Amino acid sequence: MSQVLEVSSLQGSKVIAGEAGLGEEVLHVNMMDAPDIAQFLKPNEMLVTTAYHVREDPESLVKLVENMKQQKCAALGIKTQRFLKEVPSEVTNTGNALDFPIIEIPIDNSLGDIVNEILSRILDKRTNELRFALETHKQFSDHVMSGKGVDKLIKSLASKIHRSVVLLDQYGKPITYSNVNDFNKSSVQELYFNDSAVHFPDEVFFTFSTTYDRETYSAFLVNSHKKRAGFLLILGEIQASDHVTMLTIEQATNVISFELMRENELKQYTKRVKNDFFFNFIEGMFTSEEEVVNRAKEFSLNQDQNYLCATGKIEDYIYTKSYTQSQKEIDEIYEYIEDEIVGLSLSTHLFTKGDLCVLLFEVNDSIDNIRNYAETSLELVQKKVDQRFHRSLSFGVSNISRGLLNVKNGFKEAQNAYQSGRLAAKSKFIQIYQAKDVNELLRTLPKEDLLDFYYHSLEPLLRPGEDKDEVLLQTLFVFLETHCQISETAKRLFVHRNTVVYRIEKCEELLGESLSDSETTIQLRLALRIKRLLEE
Repeated sequence: MSQVLEVSSLQGSKVIAGEAGLGEEVLHVNMMDAPDIAQFLKPNEMLVTTAYHVREDPESLVKLVENMKQQKCAALGIKTQRFLKEVPSEVTNTGNALDFPIIEIPIDNSLGDIVNEILSRILDKRTNELRFALETHKQFSDHVMSGKGVDKLIKSLASKIHRSVVLLDQYGKPITYSNVNDFNKSSVQELYFNDSAVHFPDEVFFTFSTTYDRETYSAFLVNSHKKRAGFLLILGEIQASDHVTMLTIEQATNVISFELMRENELKQYTKRVKNDFFFNFIEGMFTSEEEVVNRAKEFSLNQDQNYLCATGKIEDYIYTKSYTQSQKEIDEIYEYIEDEIVGLSLSTHLFTKGDLCVLLFEVNDSIDNIRNYAETSLELVQKKVDQRFHRSLSFGVSNISRGLLNVKNGFKEAQNAYQSGRLAAKSKFIQIYQAKDVNELLRTLPKEDLLDFYYHSLEPLLRPGEDKDEVLLQTLFVFLETHCQISETAKRLFVHRNTVVYRIEKCEELLGESLSDSETTIQLRLALRIKRLLEE
């Protein structure tokens, strides 16, 4: 407003109230032609008038000043000595109380000339700003197109606006600084560790202050694919009225947005190729081990490296949306895991397919207990996903796979462990794989199949109502469990060894098979295990 007073058409005018408000920006100018003009005014608009409609009603002029202040108008210019001899004191008092500028315009000054000249000044300024914006955008675009990257662009932006700048990702993690020494680095990182970006408003520009370093920051949203891609964080407060600085930053955010989209496309392509390789490997789609080893090198997977495999899924995901929307949200969660958690470790790899994610931990000698290390890492993943997305992840973890080629078995172990956790009705679990014993394997089979196998194998020894058959079954069971040792069988049954010999020979006679045959003994041992299992 102080610059507006310098135009030639306002020569001789003077500020009679609200001088403290001369710093307000003027974006529009209007001339009063109706008593209800206040409702048609815009923020940062200056109004000039002869006050003809309120010349005999000072109270209406006071209300006009109050309404203009409420609507954040810039100033009121009143031409005196024509219809209004002087501005009433109650009007100037209101202007002073509200810090709202009131300008007294001499009678010889033309309101039309005032409006035209101020509008011309505003248009000239906007034209220069637009020209500057185009030139700045071209400079930033050329900067990136020449391969200098986002890092150099951030430094260039900082030099243009004479302020320190840091680019944050969508989660608030610092990506690059214009000059790291200008910032309290720990304070900026604190924003990330406290997950403060979750609370950032969905606005193009906002300012905030931090309690831990008592600094004020200006934040500018960087969008990509209609979602948050990051933030430009600038040290110090930037006023919205500083158009040159605002335009410079706006052009920088636009160019950064396009660059981040380009980088994201490359990243997604690499991710698809990596996932295709891993799941083709797991499913045995490659023609030779040599092909697997050679392709794995592209993704930093070493043939001689030992690995621990973990597979996980989102447990409490409710598919209330379309499949596309649901998958998009799952992808966002897994992308967060890769970027913000796995990305912090060079020895962890992530692969995804649909709603399944696979974490592959490299087993290094420097880690004393790889299983505890993996569990700690997975607990961190669970905690972070729960905090940000309010979703629960569960994992199954394999034994150590000796070499890359054995990861295929590790994947199956992890899947089996995960299914065990699900069958046990656990939630938000980390289930470690344990090799199943014979009884556990038998329990996974349908009861009808177990009964069929049992009767088929032992039918000659299952004559109902004959106690001697039960004795034969018991003797046969102990004999097989002691690896066909007659003396040990007699000792356990508290009978003479000749009795054991007689009973075993009787079993062989009834079964029509020799117990020296390995296939026969395996079948009989399984059948007798099934008998115990069915009795339980």
